[in-house]
Amino acid sequence: MVVRMRHTRSKTRMRRSHHALKPLNPASCPKCKAPKLSHAICKNCGEYKGRQIIDVLAKLDKKQKKMKEKELKDQESKKEEPLSAEKLSKHG
Repeated sequence: MVVRMRHTRSKTRMRRSHHALKPLNPASCPKCKAPKLSHAICKNCGEYKGRQIIDVLAKLDKKQKKMKEKELKDQESKKEEPLSAEKLSKHG
């Protein structure tokens, strides 16, 4: 009969020290700036590598669709708005 090997608490805990989960490190979507996992489709706008993969608006109902369209339009207008000399010279 085999003699059972004993392990101290220290040995057990040292072995288990590597079992901890590591936190996720989300990247930001280049189009909508929402946090997303790297190498994955953005759940907010449905883009991956600059291409539209999923039509997010098609999956929403009418009310949510209007809100999402408005949100995307606001994001695009903020991004395209160039700064004028007057805006740069004003101090809050």
